Amino acid sequence: MRVLVTGGLGFLGLAVTRELLAAGDDVTVLTRGRPAAETPPGVRVVVGDVRDRAGIEEIIRAGDFDGVCHLAAAISARGSFADPLTYFDVNTNGTLNLLLALHRPVAFVLTSSSIVYGSRNVGALSEDLDVHPESPYAASKVAAEQMLGAYAATGAIGATVLRCFNIAGAAGGVTDTDTTRIIPNVLRAVTGQLPHMTLNGDGSAVRDFVHVADVAEAIQRSLRHTEPGHCRFYNVGSGVGVSMAEVVATAERVSGRAVPVERTPPKPEPQTLIADIKRAREELGWQPVRSTITHILQDAWEAWRV
Repeated sequence: MRVLVTGGLGFLGLAVTRELLAAGDDVTVLTRGRPAAETPPGVRVVVGDVRDRAGIEEIIRAGDFDGVCHLAAAISARGSFADPLTYFDVNTNGTLNLLLALHRPVAFVLTSSSIVYGSRNVGALSEDLDVHPESPYAASKVAAEQMLGAYAATGAIGATVLRCFNIAGAAGGVTDTDTTRIIPNVLRAVTGQLPHMTLNGDGSAVRDFVHVADVAEAIQRSLRHTEPGHCRFYNVGSGVGVSMAEVVATAERVSGRAVPVERTPPKPEPQTLIADIKRAREELGWQPVRSTITHILQDAWEAWRV
């Protein structure tokens, strides 16, 4: 397949690009010109911005793609409150610009987020739950999902939405460096880049972490299962809950070093949020085989030290 990957040189994007290349696809990466690592051999790179409608149309026309993996996004829930219009511009209008540029049926995979479920539900979250966006970021992703579903229903494209939980680990020596997330901050504290990492309450809150390479495989499989006229939604997680305290303890075991921790008063938040991944397993034949917290932290630690 000829595939366009937006945001294809970021943490997830590089893993997806390598996964598609391994599957024999012809990959073009759209980037804003700020690659995080060396471009994998065999990849065509085009510089552009999903907000540039004319530029995106030119790229789509020239590439004549069979599939689009749309990963490019603004992703900070907290930051979206200060700059909501940028989040809607990038996440919603960026998706619109890609759809407007398509002139034939393609397989379109959108990476969304578990944040669309909001904080009202606890336990294992299924795709059948109603969405409840609680930030401009979440609302912009919900709008993109709904737009994609409506357009797929016309038969113009086939679409898959992947609601990813907490993506972590490393692939190809590239790990996550987002300082709003717990694992990068644990590793920063281990290596002395932070004086300590902050843990809310007793660290008993439970979340679902999924290895970036498993997410990349889910995206690759989704391309091949997408059918014109249909839009399918899948959770992408490990299906296993891990407490924040367990993340810290595992990092100490993997690194052989103590993690300095400062505890703060508990914050109002759901105690347990885990992905129900039954649908992805049954329909995509996908399994999160790398997504134990030990495997995730071993790969992240190895990449972090380089």
